[in-house]
Amino acid sequence: MTLTIAATSLREIGRRRAALLLVIALPLAFYAARADQQGQAIRFLALGVGWAVATLSLFSHVNSRHLDRRLTVVGASPSALLIGRQAALAATGLAMAAGYFGLIALTQDVERLWAVAVLLVTTVLIAAPLGAVVSLVLPRELEGALALLAVMATQMLADPEGTLAKALPLWSTRELAAYAVDPVGGEYFERGLLHFAVVVVLCSAAAWTAAVVRLRPQALPQPAP
Repeated sequence: MTLTIAATSLREIGRRRAALLLVIALPLAFYAARADQQGQAIRFLALGVGWAVATLSLFSHVNSRHLDRRLTVVGASPSALLIGRQAALAATGLAMAAGYFGLIALTQDVERLWAVAVLLVTTVLIAAPLGAVVSLVLPRELEGALALLAVMATQMLADPEGTLAKALPLWSTRELAAYAVDPVGGEYFERGLLHFAVVVVLCSAAAWTAAVVRLRPQALPQPAP
């Protein structure tokens, strides 16, 4: 069932060509706007990839609400539905990240290029469950996409050393990007991975709990005598 859901989700994402092209193009715009400043260009690109994957995740989960309810009636488990859809989104995001990693490799002379790959992969793995969580709070595409854009914009503008930036889901991009580009110590890499692990666990747990609660069997009311 999980593989079936993943394949169905991939086909659903592929059918929305216009939306897919727009969300893929946004990270490129972020990167081009800061191409002359290597560190910011890479970090903004990662944040753009995060917004793109989170938005695709939001769209996928919002559009599948009624389908998931019907599938649970015929025996599908909420866990299988969530894992299958998340697997499809992660695969789409990693393919996007691979393309942008190639762009960085061709256009930038990065001291630790492998760390850029880690940066993009961790961003994708955060963004997929993040979009699922936002779809539970704001179950409409427009409101959810605007909320995600607000989160990413705040992440870009907030003081990276401040409490607000560290409380946002993609603060790890700053630490990992600094480690990839600047001659800093391994503590940046360690802090970035730790923040990534905490956010992934929290978002995944929230998405799974909400899916189980939302799709749990409901008793029908007793007919009136």
